Amino acid sequence: MNNAKCNQTTLIKKGRVFDFYMENITLPHGVTMDMDVIRHPGAAAIVPVMDDGRVLLLKQYRHAVGGFIWEIPAGTLDADEDEMTCAKRELIEETGYTAREMKKMAVITPLPAYSDERIHIFLATDLTRATQDLDDDELLSVHPIAMRTALAMIADGQIEDAKTIASLHLASNCLD
Repeated sequence: MNNAKCNQTTLIKKGRVFDFYMENITLPHGVTMDMDVIRHPGAAAIVPVMDDGRVLLLKQYRHAVGGFIWEIPAGTLDADEDEMTCAKRELIEETGYTAREMKKMAVITPLPAYSDERIHIFLATDLTRATQDLDDDELLSVHPIAMRTALAMIADGQIEDAKTIASLHLASNCLD
C-alpha cells in the first residue's frame, strides 16, 4: 500500500521545541482529510546503570501532566546534532554523570498518530561523576534505584512515562 499524499501543509504554530502543522492529505484508499501533525527534531533517552546495577532515575516536574513523574534522562536533539552526542550531553546535564560505554538499544516512535518524533534509546554504563548542569526549565532530582525495583515501579503504576517504561525493559533484557 502506498503512503498518503500531502496536498497542503500549513504551519499553525512554531514552538520552542517542535512545530504544529495542519496537513491536508489523501490516504492511500482515497479518503481526503485534515490532520494535526507535530514535527519534532527527535530526542535521545538514556538508561544510566551504575557499577552496582542500580539505574539512575529522575523525579522530574512536568507541567503538562500536573506534577512530578519518574523518568530516565532524555532530551531533544539540537539542530544538526547526532543522537549519541545528544545522549552524552543529556546524561551529564541531568544526572551529573558521564559514561565510558554507550550502547544504542532501539529507536521508538512514542506518538505516531500525530507526531514524527523518534526517541533514540541508549544504555550507559561505566559511569563517572561529573558536574550536573540543568537547564533553567528543569526541576528534578536523581535517584539510584535497583533495576528490579524500577521494574516493580512500572508494574504498580509509579512509572507512567512511555519512553521510560520501554527503555527500562530494553535495558533489563540487555543486562540479563
